[in-house]
Amino acid sequence: MNTSAVDWAAVKADFPVLQRIIDDQRLVYLDSANTSQKPHAVIDAMAEFMRNGYSPISRSAYQLAAEATDLFEAARAKIQKFINAPHVEEIIFTKNATEALNLIAQTWGRENLHSGDIVVLTHMEHHANIVPWQMLAAEHNLEIRWIPLTIDGQLDLTNLSSLLAGAKVLSFTAMSNVLGTLTPVAQLCQAAHAAGAIAIVDACQYVPHNVTDVQAWDADFAWFSSHKMLGPSGVGVLWGRRELLHAMPPFLGGGNMIGDVRLDGFTCAELPSKFEAGTPAIVEVIGLGAAVDYLGEIGMSNIRQHEMNLTDYALRALDDRFGTDICIHGPRDIAVRGAVLSFAFRGIHPHDLSQVLDQKNVCIRAGHHCAKPLMKLLGANATARASFYLYNDESDADALADALDSASDIFGL
Repeated sequence: MNTSAVDWAAVKADFPVLQRIIDDQRLVYLDSANTSQKPHAVIDAMAEFMRNGYSPISRSAYQLAAEATDLFEAARAKIQKFINAPHVEEIIFTKNATEALNLIAQTWGRENLHSGDIVVLTHMEHHANIVPWQMLAAEHNLEIRWIPLTIDGQLDLTNLSSLLAGAKVLSFTAMSNVLGTLTPVAQLCQAAHAAGAIAIVDACQYVPHNVTDVQAWDADFAWFSSHKMLGPSGVGVLWGRRELLHAMPPFLGGGNMIGDVRLDGFTCAELPSKFEAGTPAIVEVIGLGAAVDYLGEIGMSNIRQHEMNLTDYALRALDDRFGTDICIHGPRDIAVRGAVLSFAFRGIHPHDLSQVLDQKNVCIRAGHHCAKPLMKLLGANATARASFYLYNDESDADALADALDSASDIFGL
């Protein structure tokens, strides 16, 4: 992949917030695993729609409403192509990725899981892929099994067959938001199907950074967030196989999701409306469509290679500068990790570290990253986390290292 064909300095310049100067210092944003910044293209698309075209969708016949509906549905079609989904009606908009997984658990799960059934998760899951299953398990007496991790933060698949024996669900992340680990998605989906289970993929950290092909994965469901892929918050995406979505009961009841309502009952609308009750986040979906266009123009393979190069540089720079004073969790092989660096540094509490780095205008995340079970396995209550994206470069990795040095000075280390 020839990332030199992309003008990465021009990409960085597309993000207005990154041009901000605070206390005579430039902004170094290293929290994209939490949420991404927005380029002019996304901001402008949303502002233009609100300024000149805002209207409800799917319910009115006048021109403004027809134009709004076309823009909304065009965004759906863009996402279908972006993840290579077979059918456009398989793309369901939710209010966020967490709602997407809850939709699966509360509709497919309630319909298909019964007392004694088995759900398999992994030790690196985000709370959004743990708690909904635990809630369902408590209600329906389900068993939850866990795929453990290797010492370098990859999935330990040694006993995968026995863990999947008798299981109905395998639900797992395609990329850890803590370790950066890229999991073998297609292999896991194949193993799930061989065991008679469905495969559900948390793609929140994967889709913004990698070429995504749900058909090549052979997954049954996948879900991800707009706000982590340059789009606005308030929108999540659920993809599911059409036959599964058809068979599932509705999630929320109300307007837009009905085919008919009578005094004695109702019938559901066709997909995707069946799962999109009420007025959707119209402006935000249009913004997500603009984000998909922006990412597509750069090329996801180019973005992946850029991040691999940057991750390699950052790992080497931090190791060379600090040696054993910094402990970076997760795989060292950049082929199997994303641009997420969770670390412990010289015994400084992650929250203190984050506050000190903020004085240098270096933005990192500190906390348990909504992955408390994984934190316990790491022997930590929290970690500091720097996460890179397409708008970061080597100067940002250097700024991180310099800011860590200054933190050492403040704490007298």
